[in-house]
Amino acid sequence: MTLKLNLTRLLALLTIASLYFTTIPATSAQTIVRQDDEIKKMVDEISAANLEALVRKLASFETRHSLSTIKDKKKGVGTAREWVKSEFEKYAKASGDRMTVELDKYQVKANGQRIPEDVELANVMATLKGTDPNDDRVLIISGHMDSRNTDVMDAKGKAPGANDDGSGVAAVMELARIMASRQFPATIVFVAVTGEEQGLLGARHLAEKAKAQNWNLIAMLNNDMIGNSFSNETELRNNMQVRIFSEGIPAVETEEQARMRRSTNRENDSESRQLARYMKETGERYVDQLEVKLVYRNDRFLRGGDHTPFSQNGFAAIRVCEMNENYNHQHQDVRVENGVQYGDLPEFIDYEYMRKNAALNLASLANLAWAPYAPTNVGVNIKNLTNKTDLQWEAPAKGKKPAGYYVLMRETSSPVWEKKFFVKDTKVALPYSKDNYFFAVQSVDAEGHESLAVFPVPVR
Repeated sequence: MTLKLNLTRLLALLTIASLYFTTIPATSAQTIVRQDDEIKKMVDEISAANLEALVRKLASFETRHSLSTIKDKKKGVGTAREWVKSEFEKYAKASGDRMTVELDKYQVKANGQRIPEDVELANVMATLKGTDPNDDRVLIISGHMDSRNTDVMDAKGKAPGANDDGSGVAAVMELARIMASRQFPATIVFVAVTGEEQGLLGARHLAEKAKAQNWNLIAMLNNDMIGNSFSNETELRNNMQVRIFSEGIPAVETEEQARMRRSTNRENDSESRQLARYMKETGERYVDQLEVKLVYRNDRFLRGGDHTPFSQNGFAAIRVCEMNENYNHQHQDVRVENGVQYGDLPEFIDYEYMRKNAALNLASLANLAWAPYAPTNVGVNIKNLTNKTDLQWEAPAKGKKPAGYYVLMRETSSPVWEKKFFVKDTKVALPYSKDNYFFAVQSVDAEGHESLAVFPVPVR
């Protein structure tokens, strides 16, 4: 009997290793990483030179302030968004008519604050339609088109916006170029939103549209300032770390959900936080010399970004942001003062760092878009007092059948999942107490693409 059990465990371990990626505690001797060849190929296609060319072109419009001119052919947000649209249309030619491009226009009423009079704004969207007609999942990646000076209402002064947020828009464009020729069962939306500096207007419009149209939006990746690697004041230089911000307690949590959260202590296990952990594991799997730092707050202190309206509408949404910010080149008029150059100019971007951050996004998007649907009705059995943890779930009703499932485990004090157990059944009994660990379950296909993790609820 003992020999049989040992053989069974050995076979299970071999299955995990051959299927994909095994997370081993830091005290172990080695970590096995298996990369999907096609994702690795796409990651390698990201070009720092391309990203620089895109940023410099965006900066050449002088200003992309949301209230700037839409009639001038050389400067202003109007000509900038038309250029982004034309680039998306070039990329779409490789998609076999699966990528469609549009200016998604919306009206904004005067609010007596950052919108002095009624105005029409527009997001630039490239939608890569999924190849499976029965797969209704949607993923969004965004950056914001608009730029600003010190005075947020200055719609005429030079505001190149190279890093904030030319870097995010350029990354979205580069990913659209690379991914347009590939086929994914789920739909991916690449979008350059406007109105961020005037109150997250474009993101709010899109989030409310997604909610009103009942999109099955499983992930929203907001990229805002991903190109600077130098911190003024502290003079830190860091191109090997990047931050992902995610909300803990969901903004739209119901009272019933709040009671469940309190009873299971899942303050750090919202859907947005699961997405952040997913990106850390996936990104570090494919991008060398990049550590993803999970910041457990929705955004920087007392600030927000384009992912916020999505969180407020009940979607899993995160922000990718550089590790250190340089406030000499953020929200500053272009000028030289006391021998110091101010302004958000292209020459202050670290394009190799930006390439790595773009690769983090691509790997996460591709892995998730190719993954099976997440398991449903994930629960932990509480019928009996026991030192084991009995988990159960149901196979996803849509999409391809998973090859199996990963049961994830971490200590309650750990920010990331520490162990993964591969199982083919829809239940498992683990010799670890639910009193001492957190658990979750994700679907995985034969190539190793995982769904997002689902946190269990108590069941009898």
